[in-house]
Amino acid sequence: MAQCVQSVQEFIQDSFVPMVAVLCSEDAEKVTRKNNLNFSELLRPFCRLTSEGHMRDPNNQVQVVKNLRISVNNVVTRPSVPASGVPGHAHRRLLSEVVLTCQPAEGGVANVITAGDYDLNISDRSLKASVPWYSDWRDTLTELSTSKHYTATTPWFEAYRESFLQSMPASDHEFLNHYLACLLVVSSSEAVPVEKFLKLSQEQHRIQHSGEYTNPKWFIPNTLKYYVLLHDMSQGDEQRADSVYEDMKQRYGAQGCYLLKVNSRTAAAGADEQIPDPWSQYLHKSSLQSQDQYEDPAPVVVNDTAVENNVGGTSEVDGHDSEEKDGVLVNSLDNTHPLQLDTPSDPPGSLDALRAVAVETKPPPVATGMAAATSHGACLTLNDHDRIRLFIQEFTFRGLLPHIEKNIRQLNDQLVSRKGLSRSLFSATKKWFGGGKVPEKSIAELKNTSGLLYPPEAPELQIRKMADLCFLVQLYDLAYSCYHTAKKDFLSDQAMLYAAGALEMAAVSAFLQVGAPRPYPAHYMDTAIQTYRDVSMNMVLAERCALLSAEVLKSQAKYSDAATLLIKMTSEDSDLRSALLLEQAAHCFINMRNPMVRKFAFHMILAGHRFSKAGQKRHALRCYCQAMQVYKGKGWSLAEDHINFTIGRQSFTLRQPENAVTAFRHILTNDSQQTSTQQGAFLREYLYVYKNVTGACEVALPQLPLPCINSSATRVYFGHERRLAEGEKQAATHVSLDQEFDRDLAAMWQDLEEQVVAAAKRGVVPATFQPTQCCLNSQTDNLRFPLAVVEEPIIVEVVFRNPLKVPLVLSDLTLLWKFTLKDFNRPQPQEDSVGDVVAISNEKDASVPRTPQKDDVIATEVIPEFYLSPEETKLARLKLLPHQTGQLNILGLVYNLASTSSTGDTTINSTAASQSEGPSAAEGTSVRGRQDLEIQGPRLNQTKEEKTSVSHGPDRRLDPTITPPMPLLEVFFLQFPTALLCGEIRKAYVEFCNVSRVTLCGLRVASTHPDFFTFGSSSLATPLTPLSPTSFENCSAYKTLATPPGATPGSVAAVTLVSEGDFGSGTGLGGGGVSGAGTGGKGVTEIPLGEGTLKPGESTQLPLWLRGPDQEGVHEIHFLFYYESAEKGGKISHRVLRHTVFICASRSLSVRATACRSNTLPEEEERKEGRNSSMLVFVDVENINSSEAGVREFHIAQVSSSSKQWRLHKCINPAEDKDCKLTSRERGKLCFRATRCKPLQVPSKAVEKYTFADLSLGNELIITSTTPCADFFFRRCQPLESLRLPVAMETQGRHSRSQGVGHGDGAKDIAGVVRKCNEVELDIIILWKAFVVEDNKQVILEGQLHVALQTIDKEACSMTQKEEAQEMVLLKFKPELPPPMTRPSMEQLSHLIKTNLHYPESYSHPFNQKSLCMVPVTLTLSNCSLAQVDVIIDLRHKTTSPESLEVHGSFTWLGQTQFKLQLRAQEVMRVQLRACFLHAGVYNLGTPRVFAKLADQGAMCETSQQTATPALIIIINST
Repeated sequence: MAQCVQSVQEFIQDSFVPMVAVLCSEDAEKVTRKNNLNFSELLRPFCRLTSEGHMRDPNNQVQVVKNLRISVNNVVTRPSVPASGVPGHAHRRLLSEVVLTCQPAEGGVANVITAGDYDLNISDRSLKASVPWYSDWRDTLTELSTSKHYTATTPWFEAYRESFLQSMPASDHEFLNHYLACLLVVSSSEAVPVEKFLKLSQEQHRIQHSGEYTNPKWFIPNTLKYYVLLHDMSQGDEQRADSVYEDMKQRYGAQGCYLLKVNSRTAAAGADEQIPDPWSQYLHKSSLQSQDQYEDPAPVVVNDTAVENNVGGTSEVDGHDSEEKDGVLVNSLDNTHPLQLDTPSDPPGSLDALRAVAVETKPPPVATGMAAATSHGACLTLNDHDRIRLFIQEFTFRGLLPHIEKNIRQLNDQLVSRKGLSRSLFSATKKWFGGGKVPEKSIAELKNTSGLLYPPEAPELQIRKMADLCFLVQLYDLAYSCYHTAKKDFLSDQAMLYAAGALEMAAVSAFLQVGAPRPYPAHYMDTAIQTYRDVSMNMVLAERCALLSAEVLKSQAKYSDAATLLIKMTSEDSDLRSALLLEQAAHCFINMRNPMVRKFAFHMILAGHRFSKAGQKRHALRCYCQAMQVYKGKGWSLAEDHINFTIGRQSFTLRQPENAVTAFRHILTNDSQQTSTQQGAFLREYLYVYKNVTGACEVALPQLPLPCINSSATRVYFGHERRLAEGEKQAATHVSLDQEFDRDLAAMWQDLEEQVVAAAKRGVVPATFQPTQCCLNSQTDNLRFPLAVVEEPIIVEVVFRNPLKVPLVLSDLTLLWKFTLKDFNRPQPQEDSVGDVVAISNEKDASVPRTPQKDDVIATEVIPEFYLSPEETKLARLKLLPHQTGQLNILGLVYNLASTSSTGDTTINSTAASQSEGPSAAEGTSVRGRQDLEIQGPRLNQTKEEKTSVSHGPDRRLDPTITPPMPLLEVFFLQFPTALLCGEIRKAYVEFCNVSRVTLCGLRVASTHPDFFTFGSSSLATPLTPLSPTSFENCSAYKTLATPPGATPGSVAAVTLVSEGDFGSGTGLGGGGVSGAGTGGKGVTEIPLGEGTLKPGESTQLPLWLRGPDQEGVHEIHFLFYYESAEKGGKISHRVLRHTVFICASRSLSVRATACRSNTLPEEEERKEGRNSSMLVFVDVENINSSEAGVREFHIAQVSSSSKQWRLHKCINPAEDKDCKLTSRERGKLCFRATRCKPLQVPSKAVEKYTFADLSLGNELIITSTTPCADFFFRRCQPLESLRLPVAMETQGRHSRSQGVGHGDGAKDIAGVVRKCNEVELDIIILWKAFVVEDNKQVILEGQLHVALQTIDKEACSMTQKEEAQEMVLLKFKPELPPPMTRPSMEQLSHLIKTNLHYPESYSHPFNQKSLCMVPVTLTLSNCSLAQVDVIIDLRHKTTSPESLEVHGSFTWLGQTQFKLQLRAQEVMRVQLRACFLHAGVYNLGTPRVFAKLADQGAMCETSQQTATPALIIIINST
């Protein structure tokens, strides 16, 4: 149970006190009425004695009576309670009023109980601490949890208990509530006071002994009469009063009368002086204690002044049947199981119930009569207070206690004499109870004799009377003995009501005995309760017994037993009693050693339900809120829904609509597991309550809970809505809300934008550069204010989620915004005045649907209806069109929320509609509200303070700055393919449109695949290329010329010199990219416009050549178009337009090429041009196209070369009359002779030019040095080696300088010298045609493939080899040392010298005549390097392998067999040798070994040079 103010001993003592009656004369009543009090009320605050009393027990032992209190009441002659023991209607009403008026104090200190893992706030603040809308509950608990253990108090229960016990009716089976004495009060102003005393005494005797009245009941026949003379000090004669009092002492004795002087001042004088008012706290209790409040409509009062306290009841609820419970009218709709949610049989919405509650009258008044409005004791001074207190003490000590002591002795003597026992019952206790006990029969075995009545003089009643007297004056040992004896007698007579009373008081007496000689007999109480309830059917006595026993068990920490007892006492006959006992049982569960918190919460729910049925709405709300602290956040959603639903209803009933709205809101926003019917009911009730709240105050739009909005998922799109494709035009994809955000793609677009900005800004990215973000979401950088353009729409995409299983309908959905005007064309200092500008908002216009918005500032789109299916997540896109510049803040959304007519069950709606007199529930209620878009920015994690705390940066995506107009570009593509063959050349067209009112300039494009497209070269005109789309069909995209007549295919080469800069590639091959002229930006192309600008409304069309990627598969190619405004100085420096295409590349041809040195001697005419100038190029072409592409065959139309040093000279094996054809999976091999280009006399600073040589294999000659062939050649992807070599050379140079190596240029360039021996740097361009059948029509496709020859004898391929996955690189925390100087490899050093043997193929010699045959042989040495080389020729090597000896025989070189020579750069030297043969046969002359090294590298060993192919000679015997 909850903690009480009194201890259990004090509580029991105050529950059973001596009763004193009062009979007053009319004059005496007038004296007390000056203080707005009757005489009994005047005495009530002073009825507790402050000093100890003494009396003697039957053994003549002095006993101390401590803290005694007496009860003084007016005599009322009518029965208080029916004989059945059921409280009357008025009694129930007054008990209900006591509980209703005792509420938790607002703003009091919260009581926090720590129960297990829970901190339970048990106070009025628990209402705020438990419901979801109270955000400070955790702070409240944290603040108080550091204090000591708090125990909950329930003052309403104590008030109920006190009032219940003090208003207990007097019964015949016990005497505790019978009057022991009677005060006869007469005023001193009476003419003959003694006669008045006589009349009052006779009246008391008549009431007690005439038998006319059943009430009041008197303890003993000889009732103590105490005569009180009341003197009014303000009016009466004090001397006369003293004389009368002296006469009274002579007549009644000094101990039987008293002179009480009151009213020492007048009421007017009392108004000036503030005297304490101790009566106010007793007046309400007085209304319960007084016997004139019960059912009899005509109370009979001895004195003629009937004082009645009027208590108002609850008014009837409109439109519903009501039932009477605990004296209040309770809505019958609440008569359901506490945890049962509304079912279809009980209309879930019960909007009728809420409507009925809404029109309910004011709460019942809590004031009792005139007591609350007037003051008391106005004529009394503090001395008067002391006189009254002294009077009570004199009466008790001199009159009442001696009277009780005398009666105890008399009863003891009577019982002793009647029983024939010892002289003193007190001394014979052991003898009485020493023998065997009489076995107690169970209640079921006992005969129901509750109607048995003993005569007043029965000895059993005398024992009970003596026991009650002893109990009242705290003689608990003697009282227990008497109760125990009486219990035996009653049980033997089967007088069960009497026996139950004796058992009850015996248990209480045993508990109150000093020193506790025996344990508390709880089974006595259980038997008494069962007897009262089941046999006697007296719930009032059973309740009293349960209250006493529960308090005793609680004091002994037997909380489980106390809770069980209290729960057993709950029944359907009294909701108020059941509610209070269930609440106390709940407190027992959390006060146990191991708190049972869930049981506490469950019984609080039951208590709240019974409180609600009893009409105690505030207590019901408090119980549900306290239980909510346990249930919330545990996943028990159904229990949470029930509690929140009840909290919402009770709050609405108590005129707390805001709390009701929030409780219903929590039901709707939580992920509910209710059925769709129940959720529909919740929604309708919420809307109804919400409408009542908003109807009362329409100052601002309140927040709506539905639907749920994922604010962080809100996306904002800035920009114009793109036009759809027109006919064959394909619009640029750009950015749209339909695209998902990809972080890698965003980084790629940012990189492209940085490239193009750097190209536009002369190679430097400005420090203020910010990447363009057209679509903002949760993953973009939203720390800065986004920039929007005036007259361009802003689209906000909001994600709605319907958490319910019923549909929702939103109507008149629109954005809520605030706008501040700013003129960005003004000078900067004037920005200080912006603070004076008043912000413009559409909140007022949006609060009323279908009102014109502020379209002159910002045009706001309104969605008329937005339907959300059950549990659906849906996007809504709302548009704003700003017409002026300034700062825009998008605040949230405004809409009407409605439940559809299909929400819930049709039968339920029709039932509810038929029951309600108001609007039909099936129509659906609509309310207008708002939801704010509050987006939390990213968490800051840079500084130490940010890392140690949780702080978030701003998210500005909803706060765009509206800037002045900017140009707006739209791009369309014509005849743009989706599939290409690898290397295929296709011509398309691009149309650029300026759809804004501002001139556009600086158009550029950057791409992830700059080798995929070209706009052509502006420096070289291409007049033979078709310019219009209509003339494109069956026409070549290349510049072609007819082959001269009579020329052999492959023998005539057209040679052209061009520079890379002519094709917009000023960075050279090593860059691998394309840039605009003079910009130097990687992968950036400047798009040629007519006058460099595009005026508003203008459009232009440009040709675009495309080349299929070299690798097959689907390629994602991105274009970024960059443009600027012709009007400089705006907040937006540039704009971009994105476009992404997907090209499916199919395999076409695979080209492999190898360069080999020519071993033949140079011809004379070639020797004039230069030494070592010829080279063989082998080209291997394979058709790897799959048959699905529909390509019948490929024609190799032309082979061209491009190099700074080499060019193709002629084709060695050309076709006779037509070009080379390859069908599926066929291969062809071509051999070409390449020669060195003639060195040109050009200035040193001039750009080195490339030589393009075209060898046509057909009837047409394609000029490869023009657009588009040369463009794609210069845009080709470079091999990895060419990109690495310059870096490697630079690294080596740095390392050699750091090591201090300085042996001249030759030492530094040793690797370069050796490398150049093997370098070729010759690019082969294969131009092909393919014949494809499409729609029964033959189409000719063209294409070109590139092969880059880098090294002698190293094969190169047109298809890029797939790179192997890189191995994981370990992290290195120390700086790397520069790599050591790379030495040329053995393979590179073996190509320094080219050797060639000249000899006759056959030689005849007569071996019979001459045994030795000597043949002259010339060995030609050619220095292939640009440095001096030392050469060693060794002829001593002989082939010893048996395989080679089987093929050709052995011979010997004659003469000098080892030579040491030195060859200058590219020098050719001949050495004459002689070979000696002994027999005829076939011999291999290729046995000389040649070693070479660079002349200035002394430490380097000679390297064996590669020899030529086998040189076979046939020796013939001529005889």
